[in-house]
Amino acid sequence: MATVGDNVVDIYPALGTLFPGGNAVNVAVAARRRGLEAAYVGVVGTDDAGEAVRSALEAEHVRLERLRVKDGPTAYSVIELLDGDRNFVGSDDGVSRFRLTEDDLGYLSGFDCVHTGDTSEIEDQLEALAAVARRLSFDFSDRPLSYCEPLLEKVWLACFSGARLTLAEAEGLAARSLAKGPSAVLVTRGPGGALLYTAAGDKVHVPSAAATPRDTLGAGDAVIGTVLAGLLRDESPEQVMADAMSEAACACADYGAFGYGRPVRG
Repeated sequence: MATVGDNVVDIYPALGTLFPGGNAVNVAVAARRRGLEAAYVGVVGTDDAGEAVRSALEAEHVRLERLRVKDGPTAYSVIELLDGDRNFVGSDDGVSRFRLTEDDLGYLSGFDCVHTGDTSEIEDQLEALAAVARRLSFDFSDRPLSYCEPLLEKVWLACFSGARLTLAEAEGLAARSLAKGPSAVLVTRGPGGALLYTAAGDKVHVPSAAATPRDTLGAGDAVIGTVLAGLLRDESPEQVMADAMSEAACACADYGAFGYGRPVRG
């Protein structure tokens, strides 16, 4: 599989440490750790932060044939933690925004699945991406239905963040979204666990794995990457979701989305 779009370094001032991240990066790493071949398409800067993202992906054996390096700063977010829950208090996109080229689309056509999301800001290219991708996964986060509806028919797996939703509301979101065309809908609910609906009729709700989080950053992306890996291997939805909750708990056990922290310079 391949992921497309955003990358970032998450800066924790209280720790004096930065960690590589971003939805597309985190999902690629999570899927790779579950045994899938994974590639990342995006842009990093020429600074230390860009090198941190690149070297972490290399260490995780994520393919980087279409990684661009552009003169300028890598995207960053500033993170504060409150009882283990991450809070974004500042950010800059740096050089991370880019357009998919015909060469990119040709490259992506060689993968069994492509994942992107709202933070990558390539919605206007989603139709072109859907035309070449065998399966398209999209993270809608907590966007309103007016944003989601025009895109859902292009998507194989639709992912949502529903931490503020009741279980009934999350179930309603999954059912409405599934009716728009995806083969599967994933709704993560933070400490409330997650649910997966499929066009085959599966409706799986699992609680979160028991853990006191040190840092929730990246937990939802770990779920997405794990679910993608399981679905692409035709594992049972029940097993897929059990594995996803286990990976989310691991992500919450330490700082950053998937490790590789380094001191903030300057």
